[in-house]
Amino acid sequence: MLTESQLQEIRQHLAEAKNPIFFFDNDPDGLCSFLLLRKYINRGKGVAIKSFPDLNESYARKINELNADYIFILDKPVVSKEFWEKAEQVNIPIVWIDHHELQAEVPDFVNYYNPLYNKNKTNEPVSILCYQISNKKEDMWIALVGAISDKFLPEFYSEFKKKYPDLDYDSKSAFDVLYKSEIGRVAKLLDSGLKDRVSNVVAMLKFLMKAKSPYEVLEESKGNFLMHKRFNYIEKKYQRLLKIAMEGYDPREKILFFQYGGDLSISAELSNELSYNFPDKYIVVMYNKGIKVNISGRGKNIREKMLKVINEIEDASGGGHEDAVGAQIKIEDLELFKKKFKEA
Repeated sequence: MLTESQLQEIRQHLAEAKNPIFFFDNDPDGLCSFLLLRKYINRGKGVAIKSFPDLNESYARKINELNADYIFILDKPVVSKEFWEKAEQVNIPIVWIDHHELQAEVPDFVNYYNPLYNKNKTNEPVSILCYQISNKKEDMWIALVGAISDKFLPEFYSEFKKKYPDLDYDSKSAFDVLYKSEIGRVAKLLDSGLKDRVSNVVAMLKFLMKAKSPYEVLEESKGNFLMHKRFNYIEKKYQRLLKIAMEGYDPREKILFFQYGGDLSISAELSNELSYNFPDKYIVVMYNKGIKVNISGRGKNIREKMLKVINEIEDASGGGHEDAVGAQIKIEDLELFKKKFKEA
């Protein structure tokens, strides 16, 4: 967790920010982190980061477009040098809150907070850190949605179950809750909504900033119609791909490779559920974008193995947590990657 002095510093930054811009990772943990801080100060604009693996320079224009006086970066492990250069030119305060291992130096002008680098090292999802900052009990459900999406079940889950007994699942496993409860359905609705066109994502953010309970998300209404529509569309494709991937499971193999293409990138979601179903296997889901392949890997200590491999492949990149990583390689290097990963 963040220390008390870190919490006070971040709260002071939030208090001073009159028109902040929040750049957040394009997943439920990032989204929920933004919502928690936005509801805490009731001002600011949110921008989902769709670039991979870094927050790249194309997003820097948003700072001037939205006339921001403060920059907050949430749940993003990598920021490009080009983004830092443009952000420094604007000369406004920058606060970066994350829980991944650093992959580059943090510039001197950035206020960086990450419990992995505190004396008592922890790596709770950023949504949990933001809930620690805001400390608003009415937003507990938002923090929980972000946490279970990142395979983390917080201590306050027992408190949540008392408040929302019809939405919970009695388990100590975050993914049990994600895949078998109604609050897990909320997480999937948010995740699907982020995979829509920009105008619809903006509409979803406006709805969520006003939502006071998970029931408002679960019940289809005029305000969240597009989010439900997107979820229904994605869920059909997702279940089809999941079925194909599970049919390719071979109990004799240590690795489950699954490759797919199309207009929808859901590698992280597929790799999570495949890992949930086959916890003793290494899961490697590969999304073919045409020129590049996005890779989502899951498994015990997979980061060490994955980084060793991509460091041996030209123009490959990646990073993440100890047991959950993302990477990107050129399409022509895919077979080489699979061969090297098997060796690793």
